[in-house]
Amino acid sequence: MMRFTEKVVLITGGNSGIGLAIAERFAREGAHMILVGRDPGKGSAAVAKIKDLGAESEFLQIDLSSEAAVRDAVGQLGKLDVLVNNAGLGTRRTAVNPDDTPGIRWDRWRGANLDATYYMTAYCLPLLKKSGGNVINISSTAAMHGNWGLYGVSKAGVEALTRSFATEAAPVRVNAISPGWISTDATVHASGNADGSWELPPSLLGRVGTGAEIAGAVTFLASEDASFVTGQTLIVDGGLTTMDFPSRTLLNDVGNDLFSGG
Repeated sequence: MMRFTEKVVLITGGNSGIGLAIAERFAREGAHMILVGRDPGKGSAAVAKIKDLGAESEFLQIDLSSEAAVRDAVGQLGKLDVLVNNAGLGTRRTAVNPDDTPGIRWDRWRGANLDATYYMTAYCLPLLKKSGGNVINISSTAAMHGNWGLYGVSKAGVEALTRSFATEAAPVRVNAISPGWISTDATVHASGNADGSWELPPSLLGRVGTGAEIAGAVTFLASEDASFVTGQTLIVDGGLTTMDFPSRTLLNDVGNDLFSGG
């Protein structure tokens, strides 16, 4: 299936993790990829990987928390069909310094997760209106519950921003994906086990998700299959947010046969 032939797709944070998985999926469906990030080494490796899939790809090094940097970079683009705002700050161990003031912490989380999404969307909208394109923002289920640092707060802002842009930018469609626990270097660390395994997997499906599963949801929202969907947040979490913790531990103890006669 080649739903994005001759389409130009820009993915922030597209040089690793979930962002790279999304880029690979779009590439397999014929898109020309623009990958945005901070690390040129990872960027070059990601571009090579995308080209190995037979798609055109390029890397842009941008400080997404800087309005001027985003404005200048977007001003160089000739065409854009899909914007995926994936870049963000998500690991507490790299985000929190004990000596930081509250203001420094707030600026860091807001800049990486909320300002970047706002600036990229605002400056890309003229191109997206011209092409009839759309925007997909990557949020997190952390937006729905208490969370360390300000990660959940900033992601809740991303979801509110999704609804605001969908309202103001129509007919450009703007949606969000809210992933649960997805297998990345960060989640391996969070599991506390070297192999990334969990004693109590954070989903109803007994495992963490994959970047490919998030990519499938993103390409759905970007495609004509979702042509009447805008202003929505699609939760892709293996059922994590449908359950309370006591119920999850009960299922872990007695199995999944409570209602099946087993």
